[in-house]
Amino acid sequence: MPGVVTAAERIAAARTLLFVPADRPERFDKALAAGADLVIVDLEDAVAPAMKDAARANLADWLSAERPVLVRVNVPASPQFSEDLALCAHAGVLAVVLPKASAESAMLAAAAAAKPIVALIETAQGIADIAAVAGTEGVARLAMGAIDLAGDLGLGAEDSLVDPFRLQMTLASRLAGIAAPVDGVTAAFKDEARLASDVSRARALGFSGKLCIHPLQLAAVRVGFAATPEQIAWAQRVVEADAGAAGRAVQVDGEMVDKPVVDRARRILAAR
Repeated sequence: MPGVVTAAERIAAARTLLFVPADRPERFDKALAAGADLVIVDLEDAVAPAMKDAARANLADWLSAERPVLVRVNVPASPQFSEDLALCAHAGVLAVVLPKASAESAMLAAAAAAKPIVALIETAQGIADIAAVAGTEGVARLAMGAIDLAGDLGLGAEDSLVDPFRLQMTLASRLAGIAAPVDGVTAAFKDEARLASDVSRARALGFSGKLCIHPLQLAAVRVGFAATPEQIAWAQRVVEADAGAAGRAVQVDGEMVDKPVVDRARRILAAR
């Protein structure tokens, strides 16, 4: 139906993705009201092991098709994984956020959930499998789990140490024809200078969104990833040229326009 935005399109266009713990149901509505492009209800890291079942019950009671959210499930090796995925069949779940994604777990989650997947790259195995993960049918976007990745690789605490892997994510996303990746969290949520620097670096490395852990981060992230007037003007020229080409090859600004270029232009316009 013309004008209907799909779940995959919403995920592709999102710049701000805000976590809320599943064991804090009093925060669910507040998270939605904060103005993030997407809200992720977290059943994994934010929830203590003893609270997992109660957290899932909280989410099940609250979910509604009128206010769809993403859900970060527990890892496939966990006893909660199958029940988490079963809950994700609910119409109130827009997509599944898969922690510690690998080629095997991405295929498993995509087949079991029948929902778009946002795959968190946060282990050495995830980096080794990155092309396969990005190319798995149903994976809509990659997201960086910098803290876990650095720990798994034995790196220091400096976030820039994982920048080479950010570039791999950008490349894998582009080759798979999916949206640009989402950067990981900036834990120091009150440090405005650090957040601005993190967003600027992520954008320079080809990322187009960021995971957020507090509503205070949303405005700065949104501004940091916003399209410039020049980018918007280019996107409008591309979309107009494509619409008038009637399927023929077309050039814009001396460059050939194909489907990935048109898709990128549409994402820019959708994310203004």
